Amino acid sequence: MRPEQQRLTPLERANLVAFLDGELNEGESRSISSKLRDSPTARREAEVLEKTCELLQHLDRPQASTSLTERTMTEVKRLSDRGGELETAFKLVGRKAVRASIWLLASLLAFGLGYAMTLWVWPDPTARLARDLTLAKHLDEYRAVGSIDFLKELANSTEFGTDQDD
Repeated sequence: MRPEQQRLTPLERANLVAFLDGELNEGESRSISSKLRDSPTARREAEVLEKTCELLQHLDRPQASTSLTERTMTEVKRLSDRGGELETAFKLVGRKAVRASIWLLASLLAFGLGYAMTLWVWPDPTARLARDLTLAKHLDEYRAVGSIDFLKELANSTEFGTDQDD
C-alpha cells in the first residue's frame, strides 16, 4: 500500500484522541503525526474524529435523576464507613502470617535442637563396635561358649598348657 493511502493501525486509532489532546509521549506522537502528514487517508480519519467530538460538544448532557444521585451517595457513604474493613482484613492476615512464621521457625529450631541432641548425646552403638572390633570379630565364637565356667575349665585343662597340679 502506498504511503499516501496508509490507514491508522488499531493502536494508533486508539491513541488518536490522546494525540489530539496532546497527552501522548514524544515517540508515539511523532509516529502518528508523521503518518497524518504523509497519508491523506489517515488525515481524513483524524478529521472525522475531530468533527465527531465537536458535534458531541453541542449535545445536551443528560442529568442524573435525584434518586440515582441519592442512591449513589448513600452507597458511597456506606462504602466509606466500611472502608477500614479491607485494611483490617489485611492487618489480620498479616498478623496470622507473622504468627505462623514464628511457629514454623520455633518448630524448625526445636527439630534441629532435638536432632543435634540425638546426634551428639545419644550413644552410637556402631562406635562401640568399632572400638571393640576384635570382640566383634569373634562374637559368634564367644556366644557358642555359653558361660565363663566353661572358659575356666579350658584354662585349667591340660590341653591348653596349664594344670591344676602346678
